[in-house]
Amino acid sequence: MKAFYNETYYDRTTTYLSDFSLTLLWSISVSMFPFGGFIGSLMVGVLVNKLGRKGTLLLNNIFSIVPAILMGCSEVAKSFEMIILSRLLVGICAGLSSNVVPMYLGELAPKNLRGALGVVPQLFITVGILVAQIFGLRNLLANEEGWTILLGVTGIPAAAQLLLLPFFPESPRYLLIQKKDSASARKALQRLRGWEDVDREMEEIRQEDEAEKAAGFISVVKLFQMRSLRWQLISVIILMGGQQLSGVNAIYYYADQIYVSAGVNTHDVQYVTVGTGAINVVVTFLAVFVVELLGRRLLILLGFSICFTACCVLTAALALQDSVSWMPYLSIACVISYVIGHALGPSPIPALFITEVFLQSSRSSAFMVGGSVHWLSNFTVGLVFPFIQVGLGPYSFIIFAVICLLTTIYTFLIVPETKAKTFMEINHIFARMNKVSEVHPEKEELTDFPPSALEQ
Repeated sequence: MKAFYNETYYDRTTTYLSDFSLTLLWSISVSMFPFGGFIGSLMVGVLVNKLGRKGTLLLNNIFSIVPAILMGCSEVAKSFEMIILSRLLVGICAGLSSNVVPMYLGELAPKNLRGALGVVPQLFITVGILVAQIFGLRNLLANEEGWTILLGVTGIPAAAQLLLLPFFPESPRYLLIQKKDSASARKALQRLRGWEDVDREMEEIRQEDEAEKAAGFISVVKLFQMRSLRWQLISVIILMGGQQLSGVNAIYYYADQIYVSAGVNTHDVQYVTVGTGAINVVVTFLAVFVVELLGRRLLILLGFSICFTACCVLTAALALQDSVSWMPYLSIACVISYVIGHALGPSPIPALFITEVFLQSSRSSAFMVGGSVHWLSNFTVGLVFPFIQVGLGPYSFIIFAVICLLTTIYTFLIVPETKAKTFMEINHIFARMNKVSEVHPEKEELTDFPPSALEQ
């Protein structure tokens, strides 16, 4: 692709790009994706409240199909600008879907399966990464003839969703609480559960509605001002920031360099990368089944602890690899351990956590905040890590180790377990933490709310 950029520029100007200009142009192309993700996150609140969860996901397919066509045609059109624009658009798609899909599934799921279904989006993200790694092998599509096809196939899953999603029900919570359509909400619940008697769940949703009637829609600005949502918001920012700043994208973006520096043959690195992607899928698949058994809190603690240990050992291994013969193998083991740790908790749980700890009136704004933190952190790591790597060398992963440790400590001290609890029960837990009543309006937020009253 860099060669295509250079040749296209030469066809226009009869001169080649300088090394700096080519690197800058490529960096812009790469960074447009997380920047688009940030823009997509800012769009979440407006779209899910206007179009619903399902409606937003249907609209979002435009941001995948259109850039897939543009990227697929970029070589014929001799335009690298089409690739840069497409990266922005597909980033918007990722920003929307990474927030709306967990929200949609979390609102559809019964409480005993909410954790498992909440991890499923991350499972399919890892499947997507693995498929991309396989298609990205040099003897398949990552070559001079196939790279535009590789970029264009991203529109195929979106086209499938566009055809199939209209047959799925809208979120019952959205229909009842925001659209005030009790009949449609009941019908959606009956379709989802497979039986007629959904009175208990309808009553739970009505209780949530009653608790929030006076609050109305809670904007992002109001979200930051409300004492009753203080620890929920802080926890979301810490977990989403920790998820990305813990070094996961540094590991993925620069795994090839780590493998080469660890002694893996340059030609074989691509196969090791595919193997790492396969491990990621397997561990995330296991997380789907253990999240309801072990709980969210334990998986976050376990995951970040493994990542912390892996970063510390990786630093030592990289620093000593020239003097100790077996250190390169330890480096590879650290990368794989890190991927396992992140796939257990830090990758799948934070988005599920947002769905569970915020009620309907504040959930969309909370996803906007969480998504913005996610994509800005992603962008920052991708932009800054190469310079950190040049400046600190093998000691650069110490920074990520510190972030993993701090996130682990915060989770241990503050984050409660939400397994097998209704949204209202979780709201009661945070009401006690925030020392306010169980409803949102500021007039109900008391400085010293009696603990006995909170138990009622």
